[in-house]
Amino acid sequence: MEELIRTNDLALISFVEALLRDADIRYSVVDANMSIMEGSLGILPRRVLVEGSRRGEAAAILRDAGLDKEFSLGLGSD
Repeated sequence: MEELIRTNDLALISFVEALLRDADIRYSVVDANMSIMEGSLGILPRRVLVEGSRRGEAAAILRDAGLDKEFSLGLGSD
């Protein structure tokens, strides 16, 4: 699994999950427990991971949804 995005925005994570689910791309949201344990200060973002072989496709889906401006994680051309 490779990191696709990293954010503290729970609504954004939900939207990304819906996009990936609709595209039938397996994903995992990690670091949720750490975010809760640190007291919701927003220090530790949650990460959305996707299968490495489908990261390019997942990034393209986020770009098409207009989310490429939301992240500084290199969602540019893969």
